Amino acid sequence: MNVDFKGYGENVATFLAESTVKEGDLVKVSGNCKVSPCATGDAITGVCVGVRDGYAAVQLSGYVEVPATAQIAVGYKGICANNSTTAKTDTNARQYLVIYSTTNTVGFIL
Repeated sequence: MNVDFKGYGENVATFLAESTVKEGDLVKVSGNCKVSPCATGDAITGVCVGVRDGYAAVQLSGYVEVPATAQIAVGYKGICANNSTTAKTDTNARQYLVIYSTTNTVGFIL
C-alpha cells in the first residue's frame, strides 16, 4: 500500500518577498505582508512554493517535506528552522505533527 499526504489541507497565501527568498525556503513574516528566509532558531511561518516579480507564494498549512539536520521522531515535536532550507527539532519551538522522518528529511503538518 502506498500512502501520500501531499495536497492535504494545503493553504497558500501571497506575500511580498525579500529579495533573498527562494522557492523551497522556510520563511518567516519579517514586515507588513512580507516574508524573508528563516535563520537559525526562527519559528517557521511556512514554506515558499514559488517566487515571482517580488512576491512569494507561501504554503501556510498542510503537509510539507523539508530537509532536516537529523531524524526527528514521529508525533508532535517542536520544530524550528536551522537555516532557510533545513529544519531541526527544539523542545521550545512550536509543535508540529511529524508523520514522516529520515536522517535528512522531515514530513510534518504545518
